[in-house]
Amino acid sequence: MMAVEARAQTYFTTTEIGVSLGCSQYFGDLNDNYGFKTINAGGGLYLRKHMNHYISVKWVTNYTKVGYSDSYNSEPFEHERNLSFESIIIETALQAEFNFFAFVTGDKQHRFTPFLTGGIGAFYYNPYTYYNGSKVYLQPLGTEGQNAGYGGRKYSNYSACFPVGVGAKWWLKGGVNLTIEIADRLTLTDYLDDVSSTYVGSGSFSKNPTAAALQNRSLSANSEFGTAGKQRGNTASYDQYAMALLSISWHFKSYRCPRFMSEDLIKVTK
Repeated sequence: MMAVEARAQTYFTTTEIGVSLGCSQYFGDLNDNYGFKTINAGGGLYLRKHMNHYISVKWVTNYTKVGYSDSYNSEPFEHERNLSFESIIIETALQAEFNFFAFVTGDKQHRFTPFLTGGIGAFYYNPYTYYNGSKVYLQPLGTEGQNAGYGGRKYSNYSACFPVGVGAKWWLKGGVNLTIEIADRLTLTDYLDDVSSTYVGSGSFSKNPTAAALQNRSLSANSEFGTAGKQRGNTASYDQYAMALLSISWHFKSYRCPRFMSEDLIKVTK
């Protein structure tokens, strides 16, 4: 958005750059009750283009870490299952922002608005856990039989994501804006946590003892955990992760007024 300085005819560009800091939380097969016990730091950069006073388009790149452990779960099945994972997340996405009120950088009368946001993107993930004191990446092991004839369960380290959320933005001073955004990332993978379907039995891992140990980490020696066909995860829904971000962004000055600037929103700055 732009503000006008009447004497010098100075405006703010409709494009701004920003930096974000915040946190994230994973939701999925190991956290199906939407707990917030593994909040991790995150952040990123973005480029925002204001299409008019009510609609903006933003390209973002974010980095964070997600994870969870069955040790946090009170439900008996989940606690006894005893699985855990961690993963870094590197995402890029294109989001649209829909302002509730007209928003104009540099205009005291239009300096604040809540907004809705939605978009589409892609992200990289690579789940791992710790076994005998060492970090072990889970995808190559095929813990749900991906390497033992269950080819339909194979998954990539890349997936699509769909940020959906809410936020608010304020003009602070000059060309500087402050934004708060909370957005859930709906994904197209159920293996963000390396858990999705059923156990395939220890016999499927005869050539890989590490995979055999990590496909079933049950605390109950006499239980049916690990038995082929028994529930390990939940295929009813895909995994998710949410991010809450606080951002500072900067406009540059320009000497051209944007086409969408309406006279009733242009205010003289002092």
